Amino acid sequence: MNAARQLISGIIAATILSLTGACAPTEPPPASTAAAPTKVAHARAHWLTPHLIAWEGEGMPNLRAGASTFPLAAAGSVAGELALNFPHLAGMPLWRVEAPPENVRAFLKQPLTLMGEEATGIQIGPVLDALYANDLPLGARRSDTGWDISVWAPTARSLTLLLFDSSMGGNATRLPMSENAQTGVWSISGPADWNRKYYVYEVEVYVPSTGQVERNIVTDPYSLNLAPDSKRTQIIDLDDADLKPAGWDAFARDLPQHPEDRSIYELHVRDFSSAVPGLNPAKAGKYLAFADPDLPGSRHLTALAQAGLTDVHLLPTNDCASIPEVGAVEPDQDALAAMAPDSEQQQALVKEASAGDGFNWCYDPLHYLAPEGSYASTPDGTARIIEFRQMVMGLSDMGLGTVLDVVFNHTPAHGQGDKSVLDKIVPGYYQRLDADGNVANSTCCSNTASERRMMERLLVEGLMVWARDYKVSGFRFDLMGHHSKDNILKGREALRTLTLEQHGVDGRDLLIYGEGWNFGEVADNARFIQATQREMAGTGIGTFNDRIRDAIRGGAYNSKAEEAVRRQGFASGLFTAPNRMTSSDDAARAEALRLADHVRAGLAGSLADFAFENADGVVRRLGDMDYNGQPLGYVSDPQETINYAAAHDNPTLFDSNVWKLPLDTSKDDRVRWQNLANSLVVLAQGIPFIHAGQDLLRTKSLDHNSYDSGDWFNRIDFSGQHHWWGRGLAHRADNEVDWPIARTLLSDDRMAMEPQHIARAAAHMREMLKIRTQTRNWFTISDAESINTLLRFGNTGPDQVPGLIVMLLGAEGDERVVVVFNATRAAQQVDYTSSQAFALHEIQQNSDDPIVRTAQPNAAGFKVPALTTAVFVKAD
Repeated sequence: MNAARQLISGIIAATILSLTGACAPTEPPPASTAAAPTKVAHARAHWLTPHLIAWEGEGMPNLRAGASTFPLAAAGSVAGELALNFPHLAGMPLWRVEAPPENVRAFLKQPLTLMGEEATGIQIGPVLDALYANDLPLGARRSDTGWDISVWAPTARSLTLLLFDSSMGGNATRLPMSENAQTGVWSISGPADWNRKYYVYEVEVYVPSTGQVERNIVTDPYSLNLAPDSKRTQIIDLDDADLKPAGWDAFARDLPQHPEDRSIYELHVRDFSSAVPGLNPAKAGKYLAFADPDLPGSRHLTALAQAGLTDVHLLPTNDCASIPEVGAVEPDQDALAAMAPDSEQQQALVKEASAGDGFNWCYDPLHYLAPEGSYASTPDGTARIIEFRQMVMGLSDMGLGTVLDVVFNHTPAHGQGDKSVLDKIVPGYYQRLDADGNVANSTCCSNTASERRMMERLLVEGLMVWARDYKVSGFRFDLMGHHSKDNILKGREALRTLTLEQHGVDGRDLLIYGEGWNFGEVADNARFIQATQREMAGTGIGTFNDRIRDAIRGGAYNSKAEEAVRRQGFASGLFTAPNRMTSSDDAARAEALRLADHVRAGLAGSLADFAFENADGVVRRLGDMDYNGQPLGYVSDPQETINYAAAHDNPTLFDSNVWKLPLDTSKDDRVRWQNLANSLVVLAQGIPFIHAGQDLLRTKSLDHNSYDSGDWFNRIDFSGQHHWWGRGLAHRADNEVDWPIARTLLSDDRMAMEPQHIARAAAHMREMLKIRTQTRNWFTISDAESINTLLRFGNTGPDQVPGLIVMLLGAEGDERVVVVFNATRAAQQVDYTSSQAFALHEIQQNSDDPIVRTAQPNAAGFKVPALTTAVFVKAD
């Protein structure tokens, strides 16, 4: 269906170009004249092709362009091919524009109003695609004689390049740019000595949101480097020798062929090193820290890589709007440390400082193709480029690839806002508009319209810059379901043109995954086939598996702590360790069996065709089992599931268990519960995803949305000496509803872990990674057919022991591996007739956990201690 849409759009665009040739647009003769239109309150008409406008309203409409008015003729309704392209407009009446395309081009530079019984504005994104979308080079590029600079701005009336000699200060040289009327691309050429100079555009353009022609000063959307605080775009060639660290040209990272061999550690650049005492400010919280092998974080990541971890996923590192690159001031750490563990003061001080400090998750992209300057030793000049590359090489030296979190689904602002870029150049095009013409913000901010061809192009070219010029190992798409399936597939196809020999990265092996959530104005494929969980099945692109997450933890986080406490999961004590708000009654038992089935589904890769006997005693396919109205199993290949129990969003795994586990749970047992959850994630078929510090019992003192909570609440001690529980009540805006319960917990020393507890959790994660990667691929099966043949479960059905999962790997009757997940507070005996041929995995025989070493086969099967994951392997 989407291929048909693309073909139709291509035919329309090609036909228009063939009709218009190379003629410059001319001002059309007016059918009638009237006063210039004023700003209207909404835009409910949709200009779809040069000749067709969709609008549903009263009266016979006229088109007013500037001071001229033209009658429109009825032309049926949106159906057939147009409905495939614009499903949300299906059935809307169509009106014909009786004007040649060159006149339409002139109209689009004017204020536009559709006049029926009432006036409405016109959404012009589709017709801009039809008339102007192209693949001409954009941004600043070196040429044979110097530099070419181009920007796509088809609705602009004039465009001027303001050229500066330096990043700050100085006077601009004003240089008019020329327009290609057929493509909407404005260009200018300059000499070689423009290299490393800076520029902005002055765009004269009509802005519907203000109802006026504005002169916008704006940076280049295709900026590869920027002045401090993103005030100017720098003219730069990323292939220049002085931008390459030593060995960069020879640097290449051969990625695993099978995505199932990958494992991911999600980390924020700042969290990696901001807590290291006395660290050089050029490294603390910066890219350069990753190039220092002696830092605690580097040693920790190296140990994880040696155990089997393959990739670090970095929270957004492209230029973002929320962090000041110059003059950031951190709150007084000594003052924070002196405050009580349950105090409101910390969050108040952090909030007061948040607008000017250096911490934010950076999910507010300002420029998609340039590195964030606050993570560089200096934001001025080229340090951010060189040091980003040093970071990638440093992670590779640890044995790890670099996966980037990319946020193409929204911008931090639109219209005339200070942090608006795209919308100041082509108003109303790059942002997705709702039925009234308002910018949709279901993603949190100003949604982008990646269904528009030039926004899709920016997405694809952004991926290419990061893969080709920075040699990263993969991409994680934020809110991927707000993009089309075609967007993501086109990006992958472009990346596949990169080769290890020529580019230092094999584009075919780049890992691509994202948040496949289905919501907002695009939900249920309302505007296009989305890149959601179900739609991405069969593509080989991964989506986050909320099924196994919720089953392990006990449901996604709710805003009220009481609700979170009530929602225990398999690895947080449901039925087996009831807390003060839960029980061990029949209803709790039934829920425990249901969630255990959901965990089993995740262990089997969430394959839609995998079947086993579930808690109601019936053998069912996972695709026929329910998860909140969706299929429990939704993928067709294990690489399409990203298994996780925690991520940057929501409480850390440790904090989640603070809510859910009984208050009198010992510190040792808190470690065991967390280790059990981590075992499930690492040993499930698919790709494991680990939140930074999840292996160190990381806490954020119950903050469930720490995007702007500063280093104070987000810090990690990779040396394992400090747990940092009880850093005060989390910020008021998102957490105040929880404060009454949080106060008692934050002052409870039973939650504060000691170094020995942290060390046990860290060792366990490394052991699980070693078992995953060193056990003859039993935990990294790369195809659905083999999982269906080689994986089964014991202890299933309505009579199963709650809190106990038995996973068998190998041909039926000739199993090679038996894994027992015991989420109960008692030792469990698992019946298995051929247990004498098995032994506890060698790694666990040598574990520093004395309890797991007592797990053993016996005459009747396997005996497994409480709160333990035991892996038994059959001798060859």
